[in-house]
Order: sequence, then structure tokens, then C-alpha cells
Amino acid sequence: MSTTSGYTGGRTANPTYEQVSSKSTGHAEVVEVIYDPSKVSYTRLVEYFWHTIDPTVKDQQFCDKGSPYRSAIFAVDAEQLQIAQASKAALEKTKPFKEPIVTEIVIAGTFYPAEDYHQDYYKNNPLRYKYYRNGCGRDARLQSLWGPLAGK
Repeated sequence: MSTTSGYTGGRTANPTYEQVSSKSTGHAEVVEVIYDPSKVSYTRLVEYFWHTIDPTVKDQQFCDKGSPYRSAIFAVDAEQLQIAQASKAALEKTKPFKEPIVTEIVIAGTFYPAEDYHQDYYKNNPLRYKYYRNGCGRDARLQSLWGPLAGK
């Protein structure tokens, strides 16, 4: 499995971080996941995704605010779209929180890899990332939403 940080869902070709974060491109900051379906299913990846985000806030994830930080699943084909939509529908019936789920689920547009300094940010900047997680209340919010499923 591999991951690449990048941008999708907008109207600007080859956007830069500065353009995306200015909220002028329509893109979201995303992670492209390349996986082996014989080792992990798309269904499991979607389930994991839910438990690592706050699906109840529009255009925001923790300290990051604005449309580039919206929670979204960008499916690459009709099968992924159906799986993600079914997962959201099931979650809406069983969710452990009362707020509505606002995460969008759409077919992906072109994926643009982010600049090198954005790749593996948590590994390359462990202290900053730890400060972000703690300072923004990420872990506490995930725990309050998902309980023991947070991050799993």
C-alpha cells in the first residue's frame, strides 16, 4: 500500500498548496491510497477513513477551516462510489453521535500530487505533527465521536 498527499475536486490544473489553501481552486486536500485488494478491501479502507475524521463538520477538519479541508470520499469508479455511499448510509443508522454526517461522496476528478514537503508530513515533522494533533484536539474529538473505534 502507498499513499500520496495531493489535491482533487477543483477546477485548477496543477494547483499549488498556496492556491489550494487560498480557497480559490475548489480543490480539497486529499490522500491518494494505492492498495492491493487481495490484502485489504475498499470497504475496510472506507471504514478506517470514517474513524479518522470528524464527518459532522462542513468545510473543516479540526484546526483546518475552509473548503480545502472538507471531509470527502473521492471514488475512482462506480463500484467504489456505491461502496462508499452504502457505508455512509449504514453509518447514519448506527452512528454513535447525534450530529448529521456531512462528508461528501463523489467521483474523483484529476488527482494532483502535492509538493514534496507535504509528503509524509507526519514522519518528516513529527514534533509539529504531534503539536497539531494535541493543539487542535484531533485525538480528543475522534475519541468523543468514535470511542474505541477512533483511528481503527
